[in-house]
Amino acid sequence: MITEVLINGATSDGRLPVTDSTVLRGDGCFEVLRSYAGKVFGMEEHLDRLATSATALQIELPDRVDLIAWVEKTAATLGDGAVRVVVSRGSAVPGHDQSSNVIVFGHTVDDDYGPARLKTVIAPWHAAGVAWQLAAAKLTSYAPNMSASRVARAAGYDDAVLLTTDGIVLEGPTFSVAWVVDDVVETPGLELGILDSITRRFVLGVARETGIEVEEGAWNLERLGEASEVIAVSTLREVQPVIEVDERAWEPGPISEILGKGFAELTG
Repeated sequence: MITEVLINGATSDGRLPVTDSTVLRGDGCFEVLRSYAGKVFGMEEHLDRLATSATALQIELPDRVDLIAWVEKTAATLGDGAVRVVVSRGSAVPGHDQSSNVIVFGHTVDDDYGPARLKTVIAPWHAAGVAWQLAAAKLTSYAPNMSASRVARAAGYDDAVLLTTDGIVLEGPTFSVAWVVDDVVETPGLELGILDSITRRFVLGVARETGIEVEEGAWNLERLGEASEVIAVSTLREVQPVIEVDERAWEPGPISEILGKGFAELTG
């Protein structure tokens, strides 16, 4: 199911001009929010990050009140699922309308992810901590990440986990990763240039509130050899156990269960 598409708040047939910047250049930003029974989870956090992305791209957003109204309208129609907000710069071709467009629509989600099997993929395109003008922005230019997912799936895995060229663990193409060593949740730090995942924030908050120590930093892939549990987290995956990375294997563990239940309580 896909809801009606809103463009700048008006019902649309979902079509954009071929001149649009997201079509020609991938020049835009986006957010994916989760709707539970028509209620949006983490609205302010997601819209704050959207504002950060738009500012980095020098795209002007509509008033926050309007954005909230469009998202809430979509979520109410959808019920359970994902609400997508895509911000385009407008036309990439001179002489056409270059005012920004905000596209909002919702769709159902396959909740049956199950435990994940991941393949490592080197990500030479990833900033990996090098400062640049679009750091922390959630951009529509996801082609390299999607290619990594296809590489992993072609090799018989569910998805990829990205590494720097010198083997430091970063994130998945559309999710964050974490693991447990000696009852401590370890996860790549934001200083590595990974996305500041909203779900990651909430899940790490659950860990700290339940007395589980959290450490953010930089670890080589070999660190996973010491882990007792591995998880993937995102808006759509929520808290997903990882049972394999390359040839390393794990079983879903007790800390993953605690984090999953705690996050479910937040969204319920």
